[in-house]
Amino acid sequence: MSRPIRLNHLLQLLRRHRRPVSGQTLADALGISLRTLYRDIATLQQQGADLRGEAGVGYVLAPGDTLPPLTLPPAEIDALVLGLRWVASRTDAALAEAARDALARIGHALPAERRLQLQTSGLRVGPARPLEATLSSVMQGVREAIGAQQRLHIHYRDQAGRCSQRTVWPFALGYFDEVPMLAAWCETRGDFRHFRLDRIDGAQAQERRYPTARSTLLKRWQRQRGISPDWLDRC
Repeated sequence: MSRPIRLNHLLQLLRRHRRPVSGQTLADALGISLRTLYRDIATLQQQGADLRGEAGVGYVLAPGDTLPPLTLPPAEIDALVLGLRWVASRTDAALAEAARDALARIGHALPAERRLQLQTSGLRVGPARPLEATLSSVMQGVREAIGAQQRLHIHYRDQAGRCSQRTVWPFALGYFDEVPMLAAWCETRGDFRHFRLDRIDGAQAQERRYPTARSTLLKRWQRQRGISPDWLDRC
């Protein structure tokens, strides 16, 4: 891990703690020595982070370290809290971690009154069915392939349990209550197809990007399926 990346990870760790956290805890989480941690703490302080504490006691990061103050109205704070908590409980491990980091980052940039509202929000997301490790891995791989516009080679089981191998161009992932669904152009069928992620036994991203822009595939899919043109804006 490069030092700039490590410093960013250290900031994220500190954002998650409202009370002082020991240097040893931070060092263990980053996989570094205490000596290295102390140097990183000093570097962040020199860069302007309001990082308070001392060796042997603990460290706490004061709000407003890297983002300008945000003046979000109460309803927008509620929306952020609820949305990010939903993502943290119902998506793959990497995206869930990103949601928790985003919530911590936003909290540090809010004025004190709004920050307290975020921290004490009474909005909660109901219990979710535990996400199996295999499904979480597939979900992350599919999501990353959509972002990179990469072809995916998948092993898929249909409703009758028949297995097939497909090469698809993934362009949309729907997070439904029952199961996530992938929308993709299927090279094998020469048409748009939908795939349940819990029936994908394996997904391998290919080095080659697919030739059509993701936005173009989305629009073609909308037209073919009779989906309202403003559906994507609403979602």
